[in-house]
Amino acid sequence: SARGAGLANVLAALEVGVWRFDASVGGIGGCPFAPGAPGNICSEDLVHMLHEMGIATGVDLPALMECAHFLETLLGHSVPGQTIKAGLCRHLPPGGGPRIGAALEYVSEARE
Repeated sequence: SARGAGLANVLAALEVGVWRFDASVGGIGGCPFAPGAPGNICSEDLVHMLHEMGIATGVDLPALMECAHFLETLLGHSVPGQTIKAGLCRHLPPGGGPRIGAALEYVSEARE
């Protein structure tokens, strides 16, 4: 996303009730018509952020990260995503899901 604002835009969208987002593994891709466009929102970064917020996604984050690592192998270079570089936050459960007791309160309140 331009200027690295993609995840901030997702947060703003959540606050007004948007529930669906487009992202790509590793953050690859982008717009061929926008010179210097860095790429798409990275799926693993998006899922990690949502899990950190306590929002269940149904996505197996460690498996998604494995896909991103495999993508690097296929492409022959690193991808722009940050979660595969930094790893999961230590307080997330081993499966990489949202924190225990997580609820959609944050998003529910925004939808009202």
